[in-house]
Amino acid sequence: MPISKSKTSRRPPEEIDGTLWLASDGRTVCILDQTRLPHETVVRRLTTLEQTAEAIVTMRVRGAPLIGVSAAFGVALAMRVSATDAALDRAFRTLMNTRPTAVNLRWALETMRAHLAPLPPAERAAAAYAEAIRMRAEDITTNRRIGEHGLDLIKAAWERKGRSGPVQVLTHCNAGRLGTLGWGTATAPMYLAKEAGIPIHVWVSETRPRNQGAALTAWELGEKGIPLTVVVDNESGHLLQRGMVDLVLVGADRVTARGDAANKIGTYLKAVAARAHQVPFYVVFPGTTIDWTLQDGVKEIPIEERGPKEVTHVVGAGTGGRLGEVRVTPPSVAARNDAFDVTPARWITGLVTERGVCRANATALKRLYR
Repeated sequence: MPISKSKTSRRPPEEIDGTLWLASDGRTVCILDQTRLPHETVVRRLTTLEQTAEAIVTMRVRGAPLIGVSAAFGVALAMRVSATDAALDRAFRTLMNTRPTAVNLRWALETMRAHLAPLPPAERAAAAYAEAIRMRAEDITTNRRIGEHGLDLIKAAWERKGRSGPVQVLTHCNAGRLGTLGWGTATAPMYLAKEAGIPIHVWVSETRPRNQGAALTAWELGEKGIPLTVVVDNESGHLLQRGMVDLVLVGADRVTARGDAANKIGTYLKAVAARAHQVPFYVVFPGTTIDWTLQDGVKEIPIEERGPKEVTHVVGAGTGGRLGEVRVTPPSVAARNDAFDVTPARWITGLVTERGVCRANATALKRLYR
């Protein structure tokens, strides 16, 4: 079935309520189109299941927590059209097939199906909206708690520096408020550090091929007045080698029961370099990102392979601020585009969740979520 296009609008920032919210009609789902940031602020209005699936596939919405909640609202939109068992199953399958790596997608859809399936069809639409709204609010609260635990790591790094100079934090991709519904995961401790008056500076790796670091993390940290510097991905090892990083904080799209973590491609190399230079490397995520059915992340986590055009072409603002696409490779050159890599637990200093910080191993993680 062809995916229908969503309506777009350019709204002033004061009308934008985060990354995803309900319009005043109480039915339409509004999203901030992240494919247009940082050059344009565009709001898209989703009214169908198919539009929601398209938004996830094309990464108009992205980030594991936001993908999950977006899918929940996609189910609600589907239930408005038809709330039969067949329609519920179709919504589940359609959305499950959008992106394979982020486990929050499966968690959200399984939660919605378990919540709706026992209800009479006449009650499902209202119940679906209520459950999706609850998930949205819960994500904001969870992110705040994650930030509070991560803040302790920044405080500790500041003490190790003798409270002299800013804490130098390295991050990768966008594990910020643009990938969630509120504070973000890896960025939440940074925002709280600013609130607490702890000076920080963030090294933002560009995160090729889609440049979520350069485009999104740089945009949102800059909006909050947090000092940052964008660097090419390959500079991270150089910074770590020269003692210019105190702490590495990254997000995750799936974490196994023993603590292996899948995140945006390029994360694994940062973990190895951080270990080589004895710099703490933490993975920051909510409990909904844990896949308790998996152990060996390298062997078992499915890695999404996206189209080669994201590698062979770049999108940016040209003369006059107009968005355009430019090829950076010779024509007809092959390109591989694995969207994620897996960092084995042995390379991770610790895991930061809404329940606290623990070592990256099965025993510690299970104890935290007993």
